Amino acid sequence: MTTLYERAGGREFFVQLVDRFYDGVAGDPTLRPLYPPNLGPPRDHLAKFLIQYWGGPTDYMDERGHPRLRMRHVNFSIGWAERDAWFRHMEAAVKAGGLSPEDEAQMLDYFNTSATFLINRPGQPAS
Repeated sequence: MTTLYERAGGREFFVQLVDRFYDGVAGDPTLRPLYPPNLGPPRDHLAKFLIQYWGGPTDYMDERGHPRLRMRHVNFSIGWAERDAWFRHMEAAVKAGGLSPEDEAQMLDYFNTSATFLINRPGQPAS
């Protein structure tokens, strides 16, 4: 059985996915303030994390240890507006990637669930 990492095209797919995502983040007034001035390190971290998560090399874990997503995001104020903006950019990046419908759905489900999991500020979803 092949991994999504292999089916998607390996490292190149994930680097391009992250580049498309961060192109959206760079101009987003809700998300941009949450990121450092230099988006290079976050791009690198996210690409390595996704590569590892979807079945590729473990460079992320080797360099940064266990992902601990909630812990790594605890210092950022993430409510529904931030979650929705983040998912909107990731959804667009995934949909532009040319994945099979099954792989696209699997990836979007993961990102939808993960984005909601990282909310750390009380409030209700936008209607």
